[in-house]
Amino acid sequence: MKAREQIKSLLAAKNIKMKELCLLLSEKMGKNYSSNNLSNKLIRGSITYNEVLLIADILGYKITFVDTEEI
Repeated sequence: MKAREQIKSLLAAKNIKMKELCLLLSEKMGKNYSSNNLSNKLIRGSITYNEVLLIADILGYKITFVDTEEI
């Protein structure tokens, strides 16, 4: 699943609109995030890992890595 699809799915699960997420991102990052800006980053695949980590945190999730050799 692409980051865009995953983030949209998580937003829907938490009943949070993209605009609300952008406001929260703006507060935490100290720079302006518009819905168009974030949507374009997701479409182009140019969102940074730090932004993804922050979005996960805002939505109440954490990203973990699982060693596939131990599964």
